Amino acid sequence: MLRQYPEHKLRVPTSGEALAGRDQAIATAETHFVSGLPLHGPWPQNMKKVLVGMGCFWGVERLFWNVPGVYVTAAGYSGGLTPNPTYEETCTGLTGHNEVVLVVYDPAVVSLPDLLQVFWEEHDPTQGMRQGNDVGTTYRSGIYVYSDEDLKAAEVSKEAYQQALTARGFGAITTEILPASDFYYAEGYHQQYLAKNPQGYCGLRGTGVSCVF
Repeated sequence: MLRQYPEHKLRVPTSGEALAGRDQAIATAETHFVSGLPLHGPWPQNMKKVLVGMGCFWGVERLFWNVPGVYVTAAGYSGGLTPNPTYEETCTGLTGHNEVVLVVYDPAVVSLPDLLQVFWEEHDPTQGMRQGNDVGTTYRSGIYVYSDEDLKAAEVSKEAYQQALTARGFGAITTEILPASDFYYAEGYHQQYLAKNPQGYCGLRGTGVSCVF
């Protein structure tokens, strides 16, 4: 049984509750620890991007940088109210942000539906404001896209996966699917954390239900 958590950590804060943040971006890494590619771009013009939230971003980032066709990944914060938050601020539950991974990919090699299949199968999207024992708004399931076409594709994939989950006795998907808002890069030590710390924590746990759409 999960222990009780403060109510404010289980809901996105209002604008009046949110921390003020700062005008300047926090310091972070400039290049990807594994590939050496620039985290902030510029990237080849044919690349596309999507933000995904699946719980603690350490394991999520490693999952996606290993997908063929993914050009570069970065850990960060999105979906909240506080500009340029620090990790410590997001942990209070008073920024509204989700821990997310920026996935920059080559659509000629890997499609968004391919990436969404990885997304759905590698975590449990029915848990609300948590993933496993990681509890709070920062661990909510989310897909944040950069075009109407991608928004529709994400919704279609959700409907298909809900059918598969329901057939196996799981509840309703709680994943939020929204147009991407500002993405704030996490601190340098979070970037590609599990490449630097191979025995580090990874909380990813799928449902065991396949996603086909």
